[in-house]
Amino acid sequence: MKKIVDDWRLIYKVCSLYYEDNMRQQEISDYLGISRATISRMLQKGKQSGIVKVEVINPVQFSYGKLEKELERKYGLKEVIVVESSALDTNTESISRLYERAALYLSQFFKDGDYIGVTMGFTLHNVAKVKRAFPKENHYMFVPIIGGISPSTIHGMDVQSNQIVREYAKKFGGTYSQFLSPALFSNKKVKEDFLKEKTINFIYNDIQKLDTLIMGIGSTSSGTDSTLMQAGYISDEEIKRFIENGVVGNVALQFFDKDGNTEKFQEFNERVAGMTKKMILKVRNRIGIGGGADRAEAIKGAIKGRFINMLITNNECAEKLL
Repeated sequence: MKKIVDDWRLIYKVCSLYYEDNMRQQEISDYLGISRATISRMLQKGKQSGIVKVEVINPVQFSYGKLEKELERKYGLKEVIVVESSALDTNTESISRLYERAALYLSQFFKDGDYIGVTMGFTLHNVAKVKRAFPKENHYMFVPIIGGISPSTIHGMDVQSNQIVREYAKKFGGTYSQFLSPALFSNKKVKEDFLKEKTINFIYNDIQKLDTLIMGIGSTSSGTDSTLMQAGYISDEEIKRFIENGVVGNVALQFFDKDGNTEKFQEFNERVAGMTKKMILKVRNRIGIGGGADRAEAIKGAIKGRFINMLITNNECAEKLL
């Protein structure tokens, strides 16, 4: 004899009463004269068989799609990725989610054979250190776009560009080149003479082939860019002078104001061994990564200066940008 729990007509009726008529399980039990335990099993069968399909829509992520499009239109960006940042999150949780999403996006964005330029700093270092694993059988070439030799570590970690390219090749697959130069020189003439050496300037052959740049966006408007200060790239006096001249941030050690202009900081920028703003603008895909409301002004300046044409950020920063 067929068990009542296997009666598909009755299973459908139970599911309809529960999900469409919003009756409680006990009410259905009383109405049909079937035990509550049997009602529960029927509802479970309804899910397993496909009679009931549950779809969970995340309204926050849905709104981010709109937010991304609004940012793309407002700033003329090719693509924007907005990552959730909840008020209940700690700063570590929020920024970790940004790194995870950035790593996933990059793994899907890179194409076999790409030449990919990277800068320095904790943002790019932390993206490469996420727990998620990616396929390694790719033929990427990671290229440091600023000099990567420094006697300093920051909090005991090497976040110079030469270390970053090694980390990215390990994380995403491929190989890397090295920029065998300090990032910053005492003056422009010393830098230019140094970079004439063939054992050094071969890196510019790789730089000319770049398809994509991945860059952290430093915020210096408040004088709190500790990464650069601890690495010895910029002094407290220079930061103060930059602030007086309206600095808001830097990309690849190229400093700029709120409109993305670099002229006021040219003396410093010209001492950097690496890609100039003019060279950066020639690369097709220029991806900036950064989040938090305190970084919005720097990101806006980077967009206006066209240092970046793609952005990975969180909703806290995205909302301030709008």
